[in-house]
Amino acid sequence: MTYCKECLSKQQKINNLEEEITTLKSKLRYQERTAKEGFFGSSTSSAKIPVKPNRQKEHQRNRGGGKAGHQGHGRGSICEEDADKVEKISIGNICPDCGSALEQKGTKARTVIDCQPVKMKKIVYHLQRKHCPKCKKLISARAPGVFAKCLYSNQLLAYVAVQHYIYGNTLGQIEKQTGIGYSSLIDAMHQLSKRLKDVPNALIAAYRASEVKHADETGWRTDGNNGYAWLFCTPKISIFRVRKTRSASVPKEVFGEKPVPGVLVVDRYNGYNKLPVEIQYCYAHLLRTVKDLEKDFPENAEIKSFVEALAPQLANAISLRTLDITEAQFNRQATKIKNEIITITNRQSKHPAIQKIQDIFREKADRLYHWADDRNIPADNNLAERELRTLVIARKISFGSQSDAGARTREILMTVLHTLKKKTTDVTVAFKSALDKIAEQADIDPNKAIFSFDSS
Repeated sequence: MTYCKECLSKQQKINNLEEEITTLKSKLRYQERTAKEGFFGSSTSSAKIPVKPNRQKEHQRNRGGGKAGHQGHGRGSICEEDADKVEKISIGNICPDCGSALEQKGTKARTVIDCQPVKMKKIVYHLQRKHCPKCKKLISARAPGVFAKCLYSNQLLAYVAVQHYIYGNTLGQIEKQTGIGYSSLIDAMHQLSKRLKDVPNALIAAYRASEVKHADETGWRTDGNNGYAWLFCTPKISIFRVRKTRSASVPKEVFGEKPVPGVLVVDRYNGYNKLPVEIQYCYAHLLRTVKDLEKDFPENAEIKSFVEALAPQLANAISLRTLDITEAQFNRQATKIKNEIITITNRQSKHPAIQKIQDIFREKADRLYHWADDRNIPADNNLAERELRTLVIARKISFGSQSDAGARTREILMTVLHTLKKKTTDVTVAFKSALDKIAEQADIDPNKAIFSFDSS
């Protein structure tokens, strides 16, 4: 059909308008989807949005403290008639300081609250006391399995910490189990974290030295304000940080300024990009971004063809290292998948959405193919994402931390316990044993006491 010059001009305008309408429709679909998935974009899941709780629920939640008519739990002694166990603790006859013979000086009652998982029991220890006539000191036996000036046994502290920070049971639920007041449980966890405050820093050196590292972050409220919980982990180490910001300053706390060996697996959040370490972008995030193109442009044939070509290759890259194949087979298949991805992402395309994806693979090639060079490097960040689910669940239940002190306690105890969980089959028993060592030896390094059975 032949058009006159004027008709041709009008037809061109109509075509341009139709194309503009299609683009606007796609943008609208994208905006609607983004509003549902979160404001951090396709590389960050909706779980990372700082959750603003329902105000009515927030005011209704348990703020701790004694209830009306509740007698509370103090550090005073209990009657022996009410005790589940009364035990005499003896000491030797020689002064540990000067070696002189000790003189009998009666006993001193020491009350400790202990537990046999879930079932609470009250114990009264009769601590033998003796006097050294030479150095004039009063020597007293120690109550086993308990810190000085602490009402609760190490068994109980380990149980509460593991139940709360690993299994996600709320302190309100633990209060019902143990009969110990909410505020007392909070105070016990604060005191415990202070004893272990240097352990996370000791783990950072091991994390930096690891050949493969992971990092991720999710929304976390502290004292009613939006913030973030960060995770830096390996298969053997977990380091948590709770901060008010999502800036690059947080990962810099962990990585420092000097070059770090190995590879860091992360999503495409730019807060990681300037760290002194090689980076591998997560293919699971990229795969979701690619598949989302079909949601945004469901009627576009070029989009459909691009997704059908690229998505399977990204999925193959993710699953390749899990296959039961030899190293030589892995290398051949990895090279083949990598070359296919490069070919697909280098093809000329007219669609701007495809071009945007292709630009990622062309401009960030140095952050996309470490998995193909080393089987030990995963093409996804699933390790960190799975471990962050504990925090996501805790956030839904508690809405975050009630104070800065609570946030600090959480990051310390979660770091200790989640790392310990990766090294032992029974974290409660291992943690209790470590606390016993720390309580008995004032000069012991808590990091060595907790992880002495595994130096890696």
